[in-house]
Amino acid sequence: MVIIWTTTAKKGFYIKMTSEEAAYIAGLFDGEGCVSYKQYMRKRPHNIKPYPTWQIRLEIAMTDKSILIWVMEVLGVGTVTEKKYKTAYTVGWKKQWRWRCSHQDAFYVCCALFPYAHVKLNKIQKIINHYSDRKLKVMNNKIVSLDEYKAAMHLE
Repeated sequence: MVIIWTTTAKKGFYIKMTSEEAAYIAGLFDGEGCVSYKQYMRKRPHNIKPYPTWQIRLEIAMTDKSILIWVMEVLGVGTVTEKKYKTAYTVGWKKQWRWRCSHQDAFYVCCALFPYAHVKLNKIQKIINHYSDRKLKVMNNKIVSLDEYKAAMHLE
């Protein structure tokens, strides 16, 4: 059982999922997901100068909406929306659905998926390190540093 305390715009709550669910979501995320972790200069109309802004987001896009709704229900965070295309080139394509979460929600999802992720492990570690000064209540002892994980798995 994977249990992680989260604090989002909602009241604090626990993400509770089985290890099998976490492993399945991590595999789905490794295959279909995207991690955005970058800083860029953003100018808003009410500010004179641009300022550095972080974009921290996790996303899974696919044509099967039911899987994404299940992911959202199990994780308890994120939204599922239809991906809108702006060109006529995409006429006749199947609808694509997208699950997204960002910032602190992405941090807590990364903590839950970290022990099971492989392909996106380095990017997930960057998000965890970004929020590492925050207090994280972990009840399953499955979250370790990337170096310890690599040593335990004999990856280096």
